[in-house]
Amino acid sequence: MLDTSAAIHPENASHQTQSHTGVQLGNITHIQEMNQALLLVGSHFNLAITSVDAGVVRLKTYRGQQPNWNTTPAIIASEGRAPQSLTWTETAEQVSVTIGNTMLEVNRLTGAISIRNEAQPSVEMVSLQRNRETVGDYTAFITLAEDDHIYGLGEKTGFLDKRGERYTMWNSDVYAPHVPEMEALYQSIPFLTVLNQGRSYGLFLDNPGKTVFDMRTYANSAMLQSWTGEFDLYWIEGPTLKEVIVRYGDLTGRMPLPPKWALGYHQSRYSYMDEKEVLELAHNFREKEIPCDVIHLDIHYMNGYRVFTFDENRFPNPERMMEELRSLGFHIVPIVDPGVKKDPMYGVYMEGVDGDFYCKTAEGDIYTGPVWPGESAFPDFTESSVREWWQEKQRFYTDLGIDGIWNDMNEPAIFNETKTMDVNVIHGNEGDRKTHGEVHNLYGMCMSQASYEGLKALLDGKRPFVLTRAGYSGIQRYAAVWTGDNRSFWEHMSMAMPMVLNLGMSGVPFAGPDIGGFAHHTSGELLARWTQMGVFFPYVRNHSAIDTLRQEPWSFGEEIERICQQYIALRYQWMPYLYHWFYEASKTGLPVMRPLVLEYPNDPQVYNLCDQFLVGDSVIIAPIYRPNTEWRSVYLPEGEWVDYWSGERHSGKQHIHVHAPLAKLPMYVRVGAIWLEGPIRQHAEEIVAAEHVTASVYLQGAGTSSTLEWYEDDGLTFAYEQGQWNKMLIQVTESERNINITANYTHYGYEPKRGSLCFRLIGISAAPTGVAGLGEQLQVEQLAAQTTGWAYDSALGELIVKLQENSAGHELSIAL
Repeated sequence: MLDTSAAIHPENASHQTQSHTGVQLGNITHIQEMNQALLLVGSHFNLAITSVDAGVVRLKTYRGQQPNWNTTPAIIASEGRAPQSLTWTETAEQVSVTIGNTMLEVNRLTGAISIRNEAQPSVEMVSLQRNRETVGDYTAFITLAEDDHIYGLGEKTGFLDKRGERYTMWNSDVYAPHVPEMEALYQSIPFLTVLNQGRSYGLFLDNPGKTVFDMRTYANSAMLQSWTGEFDLYWIEGPTLKEVIVRYGDLTGRMPLPPKWALGYHQSRYSYMDEKEVLELAHNFREKEIPCDVIHLDIHYMNGYRVFTFDENRFPNPERMMEELRSLGFHIVPIVDPGVKKDPMYGVYMEGVDGDFYCKTAEGDIYTGPVWPGESAFPDFTESSVREWWQEKQRFYTDLGIDGIWNDMNEPAIFNETKTMDVNVIHGNEGDRKTHGEVHNLYGMCMSQASYEGLKALLDGKRPFVLTRAGYSGIQRYAAVWTGDNRSFWEHMSMAMPMVLNLGMSGVPFAGPDIGGFAHHTSGELLARWTQMGVFFPYVRNHSAIDTLRQEPWSFGEEIERICQQYIALRYQWMPYLYHWFYEASKTGLPVMRPLVLEYPNDPQVYNLCDQFLVGDSVIIAPIYRPNTEWRSVYLPEGEWVDYWSGERHSGKQHIHVHAPLAKLPMYVRVGAIWLEGPIRQHAEEIVAAEHVTASVYLQGAGTSSTLEWYEDDGLTFAYEQGQWNKMLIQVTESERNINITANYTHYGYEPKRGSLCFRLIGISAAPTGVAGLGEQLQVEQLAAQTTGWAYDSALGELIVKLQENSAGHELSIAL
């Protein structure tokens, strides 16, 4: 039911903007150094300070004699960390702590804390207080400078810069239309970065209960509030945004390389109702030559919505169906929710009862709540024994050849007034018992962990794929994220950009929305525009709800189908480039899809720019996100940029007015960047007749060079962990009379299946006089039929060089 004016009755006011009073840390009476940490004993609670790694300081409140240094599952164990030594001095007024290049000063009377480092902005925590129980446990106020900008905080509505917003970290099932005033969605990632004139630091409040980040109520400060447990804050040094994100990844882990098929196009609906409809869908994609790798099965595939079952009437022979789909190159990803139907005749439920695997009330009874199958029990994923049981249950799917799982409703969502599990439900938590209210935001991540580790153990060396709706810091280690139940609104298409950009800035690089919108009814124009944009998001799925208009690519006639086909095919053509940046994300934690501020942090024009984005560090995508619109402004940062479609060059640091009729997505490539393309495939594992990769570069002029160290592996297995991967260092050096290309393997452990490697040099005004060792110039059409050679396209100003694949690498000299 929609709200009415009664919702703003004075008696319903939340008082969330009132200043809360509490007791300060202050009046520090005792200081003690213990186990490389400094313990400050205050009048009302205590504070411990320690170094976790170079550039990472942990501040944790505690009560009692000494702090509990245990961490949540967000923090990974790492032998490679190098905590820095700590020194300190004291006066009657303050305690001064030095860790590496960082100085912390704590006011002994008030407990105010400042963190200073010459490389980045200072942090002034002017107040840290323990609050009344009805308000929350701890509240900190951190001073913000006028020109501070805030990024991260995971999956939130609103624009890119979170200054002026207020968010609650409490994983929530939200079917209502996602609008800017919504403070909580499905993911809770309590990590932010602060940028000030190109310099940055990060703050991570590691508390999986309810927390609040309020950058709106107080003009010159941010309020960080935890409602349960201790205040456990990590300060993360920059000085750049990238360095903060990398260090955050060092703490919380990074995305493992996904299988390449998971980077392809996914098609879904709530629901494809039976085996016949699924197979017809698959054959339609192949007959229409629209590339697709994955079909998702929503809840109707199950027997009465019981997990780990198939409905025998709708899907009478899943083994045969899976065999046919595999022959067509499709992967199936079925939905698996956490709720296990309470039914003594249902074997999975009774296994959980017998194994003591379910969450319980404080009195020891199995907690149940209504979800899709009716009254259901919920596995306690905080216990390793429960995760191991759930891991083994994945065999039901892997025995059918399924290697991907879709975890939904795992906030956990329950059909009751609070929309989730009672906060007083008990979790075993490996002997450190917690209420659900204390660990709510961990539930979805722990479920995803069980799914991922189960698939990995059962897939004989193949990489699994897990998709999740709910998560917490660290979710990137186990699953990709989709942004939940969006709608077929142009506004939701627009909102997807800052939402996924901030997920990427929060350590979650593999994310995306439902293309076309899940609920409501899409239109052909919206589907075309959203598909154009969506194929350049890290995760690419078209998904729609029951009783809405169908939105498969062919649902709105030939013109829309042609546009969708063109851009989905472009996704596959760009797969070598995309996969390279996924590799970079797996190593650094930096996003694949990037806000321009990440690459240009000193440019004020991009501080809140979120209707265009970068793929990698060199390709700008500028979608059309309004109906009946063919023109838009595109901002080009410093450098020189080239229209991908026309080849027109533009100088940077300016806005340009761009014409983009329905079939055109504005795309710009930075001059000097090297990007990679391959042949169009119908699915990621398809072997085509002319296997090749083309390295393209827009030339810069004499005295310049372009470089890319390109990564590749088999895209399917974990063999890369045993060294079966390649890196090729590609360098293009320009002079007045020559262009020299070197392409040498810096690591060669994988034998690629391609026959040729091509180079495309764009921006040569006249045909070269020769390419050393490759004979006479060929026509472009002739070159396509040859294994080696070169051709010049005078209309496009492009030189194309084709070489046979050679593990020894290549060196070329082109005479101008």
